[in-house]
Amino acid sequence: MDREFVKKRKMSNNDDACYLKEKLDNGIPQISLMFSLTEEVGTLARTLKLFEENNVNLLHIESRPSKSTGNEYEFLVTCEDTGDQLGMFIEKLKLKAATVHTLSREPSSSDTTKSLPWFPRRIRDLDRFANQILSYGHELNSDHPGFTDKVYRTRRKEFADIAFNYKHGQPIPRVTYTDAEIDTWKTIFTKLTELHPKHACSQYNRIFPLLVQNCGYNADNIPQLQEVSDFLKDCTGFTLRPVAGLLSSRDFLAGLAFRVFHSTQYIRHGSTPMYTPEPDICHELIGHVPLFADPAFAQFSQEIGLASLGSPDEYVEKLATCYWFTVEFGLCRQNKELKAYGAGLLSSFGELQYCVSDKPKVLPFEPSKTGEQKYPITEYQPIYFESDSFEQAMEQMKSFAASIPRPFTVYYNPYTQTVEVLDKKHKLKDLATNIKGELITLIDAISKVK
Repeated sequence: MDREFVKKRKMSNNDDACYLKEKLDNGIPQISLMFSLTEEVGTLARTLKLFEENNVNLLHIESRPSKSTGNEYEFLVTCEDTGDQLGMFIEKLKLKAATVHTLSREPSSSDTTKSLPWFPRRIRDLDRFANQILSYGHELNSDHPGFTDKVYRTRRKEFADIAFNYKHGQPIPRVTYTDAEIDTWKTIFTKLTELHPKHACSQYNRIFPLLVQNCGYNADNIPQLQEVSDFLKDCTGFTLRPVAGLLSSRDFLAGLAFRVFHSTQYIRHGSTPMYTPEPDICHELIGHVPLFADPAFAQFSQEIGLASLGSPDEYVEKLATCYWFTVEFGLCRQNKELKAYGAGLLSSFGELQYCVSDKPKVLPFEPSKTGEQKYPITEYQPIYFESDSFEQAMEQMKSFAASIPRPFTVYYNPYTQTVEVLDKKHKLKDLATNIKGELITLIDAISKVK
């Protein structure tokens, strides 16, 4: 093996994922390949010659010893995605390399290599797509209530800049909200907390007082994301991360796989306190946060995220739709009555009352069917889906995830906050050992409980 070259760009042995840039400055798409070569003198040089002979522009290369075999090296390269020409090159590369995997977040339409969508393997990898947003925080549509308000647009940019500069592991910057912003929060908080005892699920009503006690939830104070994040971490391991704008479904769901919720920090325009065209701090803190402190709901949310990792685009769309009809607009039946657990309902004064009336249609939650359902974004939902329990919904999501055509299974390691791809025997043995240890602990505990 060409050891001097290997030393120049070496991947960490603990690094299972690398950042894949979306596009070059000139707009040409990029694609990344992971391939392994048997350790022989000159084998890397001969392989790199293949790039040159096929006019493939190589942009970046990293290497590490193979984890699965002792006589191979693994290489991750980033190159320009030239469509058909690149596809032919990859077929030639497969003849020389022991293994070849194509990794791409946006494979070209002519891609015939059955590329595997890139996904984060470590929680800090979320930094690498957190700012690949669909729209920046202060870029408002012409029909937005704050479109003509220069002060509001400037304020939105301040919040967006905070999120844009945030990195994993840093404390979320505190925000001093204005009197006008607090008045908007007060209007929403007061009206919604009058409705929650009657229409929200029991888990929500059990947890909300804990947020009042521990995180400063009250009508005259907008809680700080860091304090709320610390509370959630103590409860279920979930944390909040500020976001500068709307993420793609794939990126947003990937955060849930690590029990990270991308949260806005700005508040809706004060002229319409009961309406917001996009998620704001009221939606996040009043709608989402309470149930992320419930263990069953947190596990259910994470299952949706884990199912999305490496899944084909059409299945990510189905998972995002399941997320919409559960985490955002889900209903459950408790004591024979419909109760709301979706954040979009719990943070909406009007729809919270509408969803439990006899006006909308309510169907049982079935991921395979729910994932196909179309829905409006700017009006009340004509159809909702109900679950008997979060535990039941979670088992349904696990069954649905097993039907997704992925050539691997993923496992979240809470100790290292990493996602492990279970595609090698030694990884399966390690997981079995961990499960065995937990079972021994469980059996021991059962024997001591009277």
